[in-house]
Amino acid sequence: MDSRRDFIRKLAVLAGPLPFLAMSNPRLALALDRKVKGLSSDPAEAASAEDFWAWIRQSYTVSPDVINLNSGGVSPQPKVVQEAHVFNDQLSNQGPSYYMWQIVDKGREPLRAKLATLAGCDPETLAINRNSTEGLNTVIFGLNLKAGDEVVLTKYDYPHMLSAWRQREKRDGIQLRWVDWDFPLENDDAIVKAYADQITPRTKVVHVTHVINWVGQIMPARAIADMAHAKGCEVIVDGAHSFNHFEFAIPDTGADYFATSLHKWLGAPFGSGLLYIKRDKVKTIWPLLGDDNPASDNIRKFENLGTRSNGSEMAIGNAVDFMSAIGIRRKEARLRYLKDYWMAKAVRIPKVRFQTSALPKYSCGIASFSIDGWNGNEICDALFETKKTFVTPIQFEKLNCVRVSPNLFNSKWELDRLVDGIGELAGASPPKRV
Repeated sequence: MDSRRDFIRKLAVLAGPLPFLAMSNPRLALALDRKVKGLSSDPAEAASAEDFWAWIRQSYTVSPDVINLNSGGVSPQPKVVQEAHVFNDQLSNQGPSYYMWQIVDKGREPLRAKLATLAGCDPETLAINRNSTEGLNTVIFGLNLKAGDEVVLTKYDYPHMLSAWRQREKRDGIQLRWVDWDFPLENDDAIVKAYADQITPRTKVVHVTHVINWVGQIMPARAIADMAHAKGCEVIVDGAHSFNHFEFAIPDTGADYFATSLHKWLGAPFGSGLLYIKRDKVKTIWPLLGDDNPASDNIRKFENLGTRSNGSEMAIGNAVDFMSAIGIRRKEARLRYLKDYWMAKAVRIPKVRFQTSALPKYSCGIASFSIDGWNGNEICDALFETKKTFVTPIQFEKLNCVRVSPNLFNSKWELDRLVDGIGELAGASPPKRV
């Protein structure tokens, strides 16, 4: 009885900061809290605490047969997130119109508040949606632009965003002005100047990708935004690969509009995201899906999706709790540690080149490499065949490389396998091309 009372008392303490996790899996919530308290307070020291990270790996259901190094595409969800999703769906199926809408969906506002705390912003500036593409398209198609207005963007922004802007170009006659890059980039002034050089008196919007998905390049979003604002432009920031990857608050980017996919670095259910719009700009953006008051200043006008997967959305809260318990500083330090670990070994291999800076300011957990004589697809196929290591081929614009994006569940042993495979390919002849 005393043990049970002690358990309940500890759970009550946890339920404040971790309500979603404490409710769905109280024993894991307590165990995670205990494990984290045993770590060094120095994130850099915690980053190499392999016993802790091996325990974190057990919180996932990742396959033991494949080494997954593509969390940049979509991250596996911790077991507690999967369990919450299943529970919510099963509850909803007992009587959807009651349980889904009257019970499960009542967690939407607490979830909004939780995400706002994580993002460092006002809950009234956040809409819960399905991914970065939906959020950014909402803004791209919702802005009041007319023929002749200009938008500055780069050739290495995400393809869905490029397509959206090109559609507006065809439909509305706006003009697109392009910035080009040679990666890696390691000079803030030069980056900001490249955007500034494309701005004219007709420029209305500057589109910035916070982390270039192809190579993991971190862009100086705030410096770009400050320059663009000084020239009278609005700023859109694509945060698909930055949110919960490293520490920042959304307002710190200087963005007027920001969107991200929560199924990437937060480990939330597949097809979950958020859209941030500065409070005074909410009323100026047309909703992508109709609203009876499109000029409303209520952020919820961007959530008119109709019937949605409420169970999936509510499981986002479990992902927030899980990652918050680990702590963003520890998480960032671990991701940097893993990236630095394999890069430091691979850089010594002849014929290997990097398209990602090793400087902490310009990269975190993602890095891309190439091998002289090989293309990205050939490298990926060979690494999977010989080492069962799954990485991402990048063949886009001037890039012909491979992206590696490990996550908290990955081990140093898996990265050693990656490096061994890279070494073997660098010493072999590339496949003959027909």
